[in-house]
Amino acid sequence: MRRLCVFCGSSVGHRPEYRSAARQLGELLAQRGIVLVFGAGHIGLMGVLADAVLERGGEAIGVIPQALVDKELAHRKLTALHVVGTMHQRKALMADLADGFVALPGGFGTADELFEILTWAQLGLHTKPVGLLNTAGFFDPLLAWVDHCVGEGFVRPEHRELLRISSNSDELLEMLLRYKSSPALPKWLDASER
Repeated sequence: MRRLCVFCGSSVGHRPEYRSAARQLGELLAQRGIVLVFGAGHIGLMGVLADAVLERGGEAIGVIPQALVDKELAHRKLTALHVVGTMHQRKALMADLADGFVALPGGFGTADELFEILTWAQLGLHTKPVGLLNTAGFFDPLLAWVDHCVGEGFVRPEHRELLRISSNSDELLEMLLRYKSSPALPKWLDASER
């Protein structure tokens, strides 16, 4: 894996563990020589993560819509900064640039990015690994909902397994590095389920 896309909050949240986990992941990426791809913000967990990568001599590639550049939210010390027209273009370019994906704590934007990339995996549009860094149990309620979707027949168990989960960044990164896509995943919908 050469490049990892990380989705995370433009806020730091209330718990210091969120900031610590973002910093630790950034340091780990730099140490492993894995390039960070992210939403290019200098604020919140995005800023903490990118600063940690850059302070350790790593590379960080940001992708941001012009509207957010105009609001002075772009990180100005990145290895590369791609300015795009829309949020849709931002997500598409981040996905194209990355070899895998991780979500850290965040809000609506983080959830949007995570579920879009999971949906693309479900549909077979990519075979890249997707992980959650479940810091301080942040994603526990979300994972309970995903498991409820499986139980109610809206998500197949094999698609639930597309998501790798750990509260430890070293362990999660190892899971992503060992990930082998399964070309035998069944279609996400067949005629009997219509």
